[in-house]
Amino acid sequence: MDHSAHHTSTAHDHSAHQGRAGHTRRQKGGVTWGAAAKATLHCLTGCAIGEILGMVIGTALMWGNVQTMVLAITLAFVFGYSFTLFAVRRAGLGWKSAIKVALAADTVSIAVMELVDNGIIALTPGAMDAHLSDALFWTALLGGFAVAFVITTPVNKWMIGRGKGHAVVHAYH
Repeated sequence: MDHSAHHTSTAHDHSAHQGRAGHTRRQKGGVTWGAAAKATLHCLTGCAIGEILGMVIGTALMWGNVQTMVLAITLAFVFGYSFTLFAVRRAGLGWKSAIKVALAADTVSIAVMELVDNGIIALTPGAMDAHLSDALFWTALLGGFAVAFVITTPVNKWMIGRGKGHAVVHAYH
């Protein structure tokens, strides 16, 4: 069916709506900072669960720094992907397609988050040798998450604006 007759007026010109009350102001790329922050927070939640679990397990078992970080990063990816995977599965996607969507949606976001977070932990003097009962352990870990969120949000905004990253998940919400 030809719908071209319905789009001849400015009634569908979305740029005419910018700045009006009740509309979220969009930034360059058509993605709001709020949408990017929400996508980053979604990703950070899964990453944080995996990262904390890995750090707690490795530290409790008195593993070395490298083994603990490898476990923490691995679990961050597992939990980060699983949040998206289960969401798109609930939306009716098959396993194979859901895995592809999760990988496309979260890989860059998780990788940036893990690089920043673990970099901060590694560069904070004494943090890698701190125990679970030490404030330094938790301060470095949680501070790393905060910095990772701030750095990863613009990355997600850029990716979503180009139809990548969390933008691939939006079709299933």
